Amino acid sequence: MGLIVGSFLNVVISTLGGERKNVLGRSECDHCERTLKWYELIPLFSFLWARGLSLCCKKKISWQYPLVELATGLLFVFWASSVFDFVFLSVLLVILVYDWKKMLVPDVIVLPAILLAAVLNFSNWPAFGIAAGFFALLVVVSRERWMGWGDVEIAALMGFLLGFPDILLALLLAFVIGAIYGIILICLKGKKLKSEIPFGPFLVIGTLILMHGGLSLWLKSLLL
Repeated sequence: MGLIVGSFLNVVISTLGGERKNVLGRSECDHCERTLKWYELIPLFSFLWARGLSLCCKKKISWQYPLVELATGLLFVFWASSVFDFVFLSVLLVILVYDWKKMLVPDVIVLPAILLAAVLNFSNWPAFGIAAGFFALLVVVSRERWMGWGDVEIAALMGFLLGFPDILLALLLAFVIGAIYGIILICLKGKKLKSEIPFGPFLVIGTLILMHGGLSLWLKSLLL
């Protein structure tokens, strides 16, 4: 089921990015726009069978498709324990990939997710307020040079999803992982300290780690 949902998430990401008109249309080749046949749409396996090439024009298929499908499948198996876990894991994956590609957070996805998370976990409003307020302060003080308002939205969602103390650990992980990634880019690709990289994906990664019960307990015992 996760592989199938992951395939649909790729459709959503492509639609948000303008690569396709809507989520209900027939899937087409990204290169020659030929309508794909059913056996070209089997999640993950079609990509492996075709060795990462389009069967119609033999051009490379983006690795986004199998990676999102595989990630969704693994998260559904090892992370999800309720219907709402499935929903929020899907939302977080869309945010991660879209922000990574476009350096934008899709409001049409994250704002309804914040509302749903608030309804389900309203008792976590202090964590929501602190996380969103902290990032809003960074945005205002830096005039959006350090963070963007999309990061504030992700932090708001994190607050309602995680509560205390998990929100603090998730934010700490996001900053640490983001810093490590930035250092790697500087060392290997000659990036500068002023180079822009999306921070949303690291916030999502921190959230996903703390959403896993076993990892969350291990981190709490290690750090708290």
